[in-house]
Amino acid sequence: MKKNHQGVMWEILERQGSFSFAFLAVFLLTFAFLAWVDVLPEPVSNSVVSTELPTPSVKPLAPQTAPAAPTRIVAKSVGVDATIANPTSTNIDELDRVLLAGAARYPTSALLGQEGTMLLFGHSSSLPVVRNQAYKTFNGVQNLQKGEIISVFAGQKEYRYAVVGVRVADANEDVIELTQTGKHLTLVTCNNSFATKTKRYVVTAELVS
Repeated sequence: MKKNHQGVMWEILERQGSFSFAFLAVFLLTFAFLAWVDVLPEPVSNSVVSTELPTPSVKPLAPQTAPAAPTRIVAKSVGVDATIANPTSTNIDELDRVLLAGAARYPTSALLGQEGTMLLFGHSSSLPVVRNQAYKTFNGVQNLQKGEIISVFAGQKEYRYAVVGVRVADANEDVIELTQTGKHLTLVTCNNSFATKTKRYVVTAELVS
């Protein structure tokens, strides 16, 4: 018996529904399996990915300590505590004048924090009574012992030097050798004038802190 047209259409729809249901079931099972074995493709992001490398951070160099002119010298073990002048002229009369107020740095010698040797002059006197105490600025430096500390200040900043040695300069010695490498201190006493060849004590020290 022939099926009518409506019956044929209903049968076709039933077959399509069964096929769709089977296809959906297979798709879901396949998707679940791929998810279980973690092989699903990563989702595509709409965000823009930068290809630029991060800029490396650069630390600034630590500032170097600028050379400074000395303002005060202290050697506690021998009772020295004096101001330091910094004349700009090597003229003998000018140097003699500044020594009337304390110690003085020789103009061409090194500054604090600078490579080389800083040369400081100061009067010393064996007289029991002197009117100007500046004539006793470096009294006692001849008694400094190796390793004892001499402090030289630039304002509030302290530079500490350890004594290396003490010697008596020959009366005819015109030149005092100044080391140009490292950071050193030389103290020289003179009991009259820079120009006068008299017995002098020479103290050498090196920077320790």
